[in-house]
Amino acid sequence: MRSRDRILANLESIYRESYDRATKAGEATRVIDLESAYVRDQLMLEILLDIRDLFSVAPAASGGSALEKLEALRRITRGR
Repeated sequence: MRSRDRILANLESIYRESYDRATKAGEATRVIDLESAYVRDQLMLEILLDIRDLFSVAPAASGGSALEKLEALRRITRGR
């Protein structure tokens, strides 16, 4: 499994290349769009990585099966 740091570094690398091209081309609107997209994608990716980390713990150590973990996530997201 790839580390959290490696995944986030790959995301930054992808956006950095596009950002640098847009900056060189003087595309101010594109630069702003890329900045917003990067922040959004970084947040979504961090949430997915948190979920991955939650499910990577052995069921015996965490006190439940994958289905029980999904039910717990559902309750958390609904505020119950």
